[in-house]
Amino acid sequence: MNKDWAELNKTMQLQIKKKDTFELGIDTLIKLRKELMEQILQFKNELSPNDFYAMPFMNAKGYHNKTIAYSLWHIFRIEDIVAHSLIADDEQIFFQGEYQSRINSPIITTANELVKEEIGEFSKELNIEEVYHYITDVDISTTQILKKLAFNDIKVKMTDEKKKHLEKLNVVSADENAHWLIDYWCGKDVKGLIQMPFSRHWIIHIEACLKIKDKLLSKKELSV
Repeated sequence: MNKDWAELNKTMQLQIKKKDTFELGIDTLIKLRKELMEQILQFKNELSPNDFYAMPFMNAKGYHNKTIAYSLWHIFRIEDIVAHSLIADDEQIFFQGEYQSRINSPIITTANELVKEEIGEFSKELNIEEVYHYITDVDISTTQILKKLAFNDIKVKMTDEKKKHLEKLNVVSADENAHWLIDYWCGKDVKGLIQMPFSRHWIIHIEACLKIKDKLLSKKELSV
C-alpha cells in the first residue's frame, strides 16, 4: 500500500475514534480522498479509451484482475449506495442524475457479480466521460455528508428498515458474489462505513488500477 495513503488512513482512523479529534479525522479523510481523486483524474490523462477496459491480469488473484473502468464504477456505486441509502437516507446520485442512461450501463448494481470476460464486456459499454462526471458528483456529495457529521453520528447503527429499503432498490445483485455486501454494510455503524467504503476501499482498488496502468504503459513502451 502507498505509504502516504496508508499513513493518512491510519491517522484518520485514530482521530475519528475520539470526540476531541473527530473533526481533525474528517479533515484527514477528506485530504486522503483528495489525493486519491487526483490519481483517479490522472488515469484519464494518461490512458487511452481502450486502456480503460483492458484486462492484462484477468487470471491473476487480486483486485488487479479487473479493468480500470470496472474499478471506478465499483468504487463509486458502492460509495453512492452507502452514503445516500444508508447514511443520508436520500436518493442516490446515480438515480438523481439519470446516470444509468448517461453512462450507458446495462446494470445499476455494484458489479460484484461480474467475473472475467463479463467484466471486460461490461467495461467496453461504459461511457468513460460520463463515468467521470458521476465520480465527481458522488465525491462532492459524500464530502458534504462527511462535513455534516458530528461525533455522535458515527455511532449510529444500520437498522432492519434500512436493510429492507436497500434490498428493494435492487442495487446489489442477488448473486452470491455480491449479496453478502448488504449484510456486511448493515452490520456496521457509520464509523465502520467511513473506514471502508469511504477510505480503504478507494485505496485497494486504485492501487489495483495503478498495477493495470503500469502494465499497459510498459507494453506500449516496448512496442515503440
